[in-house]
Amino acid sequence: MGKPARGLGFWMTLALVVGNMIGSGIYLLPATLAPLGMNQLAGWGVTLAGALCLAGAFARLGARMPLAGGPYAYAQAAFGPATGFITAWSYWTMIWAGNGAIAVAVVSNLSLIFPWIGQTPGLPALLAVGCVWLLTLVNISSTRAVGDLSIVTTTLKLVPLVALIGLALWWFATGAPRATQPPVPISFGAIASAAGLTFWGFLGLESATVPADKVENADRVVPRATLIGVALTGLVYMGISLAFAAYMPAPEAAASPAPVADLLRKAFGGGVAEVVALFAAISAFGTLNGFILLQGEVPWAMARGGVFPRWFARESSRGTPVRSHVVSSVLLSVVALLNYGKGMGDLFQFIASVSLAAGMLSYFLSMAAAIRLLPGEKPMIAIAAVGAAFIVWAAWGLGAEALGYGALFVVAGVPVYLALSRGGASSTAPNGRG
Repeated sequence: MGKPARGLGFWMTLALVVGNMIGSGIYLLPATLAPLGMNQLAGWGVTLAGALCLAGAFARLGARMPLAGGPYAYAQAAFGPATGFITAWSYWTMIWAGNGAIAVAVVSNLSLIFPWIGQTPGLPALLAVGCVWLLTLVNISSTRAVGDLSIVTTTLKLVPLVALIGLALWWFATGAPRATQPPVPISFGAIASAAGLTFWGFLGLESATVPADKVENADRVVPRATLIGVALTGLVYMGISLAFAAYMPAPEAAASPAPVADLLRKAFGGGVAEVVALFAAISAFGTLNGFILLQGEVPWAMARGGVFPRWFARESSRGTPVRSHVVSSVLLSVVALLNYGKGMGDLFQFIASVSLAAGMLSYFLSMAAAIRLLPGEKPMIAIAAVGAAFIVWAAWGLGAEALGYGALFVVAGVPVYLALSRGGASSTAPNGRG
């Protein structure tokens, strides 16, 4: 098997984990959460606890089994090829369909800085697809290039968020007056709603486990990057939420199209919105880079495990799964273009929500795999069980309709698996380069 001369080191892997979790959504989430009042802080707390349980299980599995494919590899090792295929299918579809929204977010934020982008027919769609293929080429060139870009974009995307948290700490230290918030009753339902919204901020916490075969000293780096990445991301999210709770009235935050920019404007004056939009575009671009890495790795690992066509198992001389990247990015481009087709906006949202509902299954099966693969490690089994319960609760928050269609999304992969099994694809795919 072709492998790059140098893989992903600790800092690159940490940047991949943090960068995939922190996208452009955090720049808008304070407005979405504002009506929930203090329930949002409880929601963040519950979600962070659940995410740390998931991260703990993934970290332990990554240390014990540094295999390519992450959730797929663990499910296949624990329950066999059929469950491995279902896990990988749900995870892969969640990634490439969800990446469509990320590609659109890059262009949407750029259009706030350059309004002529949105005013030029066809240009937003062209730019979104252009971002997809530019980053696909980066991923095809080498895994190391992906890691280098992840470090740069993750560092940049944290600048305005850390600045906002620092500003809030300065206001607190100098005794600045706090915002008066309308009373919102604390309730289980409101906390569940907040947790449902905030969980998406942690999607990608397993990112280090997927390209584990390309990580240097994976048995040590993958678990460290996973746990540290989730903890750092959780601190940033909680810091942002506390800053808004203390210094921006909830009605004002809820009505703002750019709440982070509006809060920073209080200290730094006009022109901040464009600067924040630029960082939000960089944030989305970096997240897209990381998830394109994952969307190419999953079908490659499936093919090598014998549950996907052998054609996908071919690598370039640089050790990158070119064919998997190309097919995944074609599908991603279609989903991104749906957002710009006349009357297709609702369809785009539908595909995104259904794919996310389907993808929850991969997290649940990963926790079940941890319970099966870590016999005798009672504390870790308990952590995985809590993680599984959290996924069930978060999935319940999506609603019956999304879960029903998500189940159909998963079932749609069954004929593919059956056809491959009958065709003899269940045998191990050969090493090779294409």
